[in-house]
Amino acid sequence: MIRRYTFGKPFPTEAVVKELPYETDALPFFSIEDNRLSLPLENDIPVYGLGEQVRGINKRGWLYVSNATDDPNHLEHTHSLYGAHNFLLIGASHPFGVFIDYPGMLTFDIGYTRRDQMYIQPSQWDLDIYIIESPDDRLVSIVRLFRQLIGKSYIPPKWAFGYGQSRWGYQNEADIRKVAKGHREAGIPLDAIYMDIDYMVRYEDFTVSEEKFPDLPTLVQDMKSQGIHLVPIIDAGVKIEEGYSVYEEGVQNNYFCKEEDGTDFVGAVWPGRAHFPDMLNPKARRWFGLKYKYLLDMGIDGFWNDMNEPAIFYSEKRLQKVLDQVADLKGQNLDLNKNNEMLGLVNTLANNPEDYRSFYHEPGNGWEKVRHDKVHNLYGFNMTRAAGEAFDELEPDKRILMFSRSSYIGMHRYGGIWQGDNLSWWSHLLLNIKMMPSLNMCGFLYTGADLGGFGADTTEDLLLRWLQFGIFTPLMRNHSAMGTREQEAYQFDNMEALKNTIKLRYCLLPYLYSEYMKAALTDDMMFRPLAFDYPEDTFASKVEDQLLLGDGLMLCPVYQQNASGRYVYLPEDMLLITASGPDDIRFREMSAGHHYIEASLTEVVFFLRRGHLLPLAPAAESVKDLDPSHLTLIGYLNGPCTYTLYDDDGISKDFDLDKHTEPITVSPDGSVKYSGNRRLTFDAKIFKALPSL
Repeated sequence: MIRRYTFGKPFPTEAVVKELPYETDALPFFSIEDNRLSLPLENDIPVYGLGEQVRGINKRGWLYVSNATDDPNHLEHTHSLYGAHNFLLIGASHPFGVFIDYPGMLTFDIGYTRRDQMYIQPSQWDLDIYIIESPDDRLVSIVRLFRQLIGKSYIPPKWAFGYGQSRWGYQNEADIRKVAKGHREAGIPLDAIYMDIDYMVRYEDFTVSEEKFPDLPTLVQDMKSQGIHLVPIIDAGVKIEEGYSVYEEGVQNNYFCKEEDGTDFVGAVWPGRAHFPDMLNPKARRWFGLKYKYLLDMGIDGFWNDMNEPAIFYSEKRLQKVLDQVADLKGQNLDLNKNNEMLGLVNTLANNPEDYRSFYHEPGNGWEKVRHDKVHNLYGFNMTRAAGEAFDELEPDKRILMFSRSSYIGMHRYGGIWQGDNLSWWSHLLLNIKMMPSLNMCGFLYTGADLGGFGADTTEDLLLRWLQFGIFTPLMRNHSAMGTREQEAYQFDNMEALKNTIKLRYCLLPYLYSEYMKAALTDDMMFRPLAFDYPEDTFASKVEDQLLLGDGLMLCPVYQQNASGRYVYLPEDMLLITASGPDDIRFREMSAGHHYIEASLTEVVFFLRRGHLLPLAPAAESVKDLDPSHLTLIGYLNGPCTYTLYDDDGISKDFDLDKHTEPITVSPDGSVKYSGNRRLTFDAKIFKALPSL
């Protein structure tokens, strides 16, 4: 089922939670040629996986590099994003999964050099390789086995499934109150407002500017009284400044990453010169994690970790080297080549590989000193692990929201991720869609992208279309950068359409929360490619812009500018649901095959599969106001149908599946049967599958 092959002396990443024996036979499927793994690829078979990466769901045809990278301007020619998730699912006639547990740079050439060949090249051969097979040869079964190998996915509080508004540029308490007021007065639901780096004192972690936020605990409680949670950012770099307690404690206790000579490494990020906590050192990790208590004590119950690849604007050593080289150009005739040389020197300052090779970790456990580049992909994982372990200690019975920018497999146990700094491009909306199942394969269920785009200026139609997909993603956050167009929903002429789309999210929450919890507790995927459920359908594996969501939905988001509809492929008869808001939901049965469906700019379109039910709640302005006791059931029946509804208090860590799941059965005559412990009432809108379809 799962076999482990070990080469060299692997660094203990702790990505895997099961201890497996080492295999002594030859590595199956792959050969080792020219110091790299080689695998023949059958004609046209898809290759899935790699979590957070560029391009499509099927990874064939490109060169991918696992090397956590701060790259907000990622394009099709990009090779690395913010995470490193070394799991592949090869969909051959006998499919199998492979996880390469290696925290350094790893290159996946998946039909790039040769269309019929895969090459995997580690920087060094100190790694574990896990081969995962399933007796039934089902792709979902292989993913489930892998998920069992790496441990249960993180579960956030229920309020974190509500709509969140964020912007790098909310400067002070007045800005926060303005955003809350803007949403509430416009009737736009809201559960969270995010606080970017400007809330801090000079960008110092675990500080709050008294000038900008004179009484943060009172503001936190005022917001919670409106059903709104404040979620501050925490960055990886610790500002070097005398009198700053986090800096002084870190220096005193040797908690920061070191130069080779043992001095503290100096890089620069938002606060300027900074040290980086040694997140691989257990003592330093616990020290940093317990610092979150400062904000927890103010009533904060959610965080997002950023800049934790770690991003480095420059190191002091490299800055001086570049300044000296630029100085040599003084007085020269800067022709085209010389001008490009100068620009090139400056552009090599940020995130330079030379810097990542110049500092060290002291992880203990038999590892005296490890150079950072050899374990680079573990930094964001362990920063978020620091927080997650601290939350378990400080708030053992309460869920705290936590998600991160950088990650490695294993971090999914401690938090979710957002898909990094993106741009207000239609192509990045499509990338958001295609990334969801790949991340689910790697255990990252709580995820989503910056809706509307972070960088550049969004447009009303792009924001609408992005929200129409975002209402289905567990993390639903509108986030934008300083200097870009303000993109709160109430800023646009078509505010009613934006508001009604966000309201639909709250109607869908009983289904979305239920499907999330069942996927997390049973090691399942929430978002799946069509091929996973329709393996015999040869066309299904070719569809990459439609996704299956949970038990019964198929999503078909519109992701092109000026489109008034789109083509869809139905592997079976389905029920088309078209909605422009909670009070305007329409239905149409459609037969299997290829169709063009209309979808005006204000309409969300998706499908319900035959034999399935969709529970909907009345709209609410926040999760705490949601009424889960009165549900509307949308059913597309093909005989009797049962939906298993999961619901809990949304706060505690009581995740007993049997205790919190209740079956709802609809008979062929349309009558609803329910025998759960909670008092529920139902309105049923039941559509019976027509044999003629």
